[in-house]
Amino acid sequence: MEIDKKLLAPCGLYCGVCAVYHATRDKNRKFKERLVGVYKGKIPDSEELSVEDIYCEGCLSEKPFGYCEECFIRDCSQSKGYAGCHECGEFPCAFIEDFPIPIGKKVIMRAIPHWRKWGTEKWVRDEEVRYVCPECGHKLFRGVKRCNKCKTSVDLD
Repeated sequence: MEIDKKLLAPCGLYCGVCAVYHATRDKNRKFKERLVGVYKGKIPDSEELSVEDIYCEGCLSEKPFGYCEECFIRDCSQSKGYAGCHECGEFPCAFIEDFPIPIGKKVIMRAIPHWRKWGTEKWVRDEEVRYVCPECGHKLFRGVKRCNKCKTSVDLD
């Protein structure tokens, strides 16, 4: 399995199943417009968020999402020489406890112990498999409540 290291967010929010990453990768302007509504005013300094701001090539890329670009968790992990929180004995720390997006915090609390126990390759594979519609097999993203292909309700996080 080829792992794109730019997608290995140190916090455990694997970028390969992120809505912003999907919208960027697919050049989906309509999806980006919906994501503005999801994030605007709900993450720090997002009151002026626009469609153009919904862009990301992965947390560890040169072009991460604006919120992720200023990430205290990524900075902390890198300053300690860690690939991610899964290597840190202080997990969960104040940065995790204060994470501003509830679904993100929920996923972090699930994903980091899994990454720590099973390693990067299995963690990535399991995240990719987790975010698939159980009815039609369509690839989904973190936070989704309904498959956009078959409309089945899902709770994957």
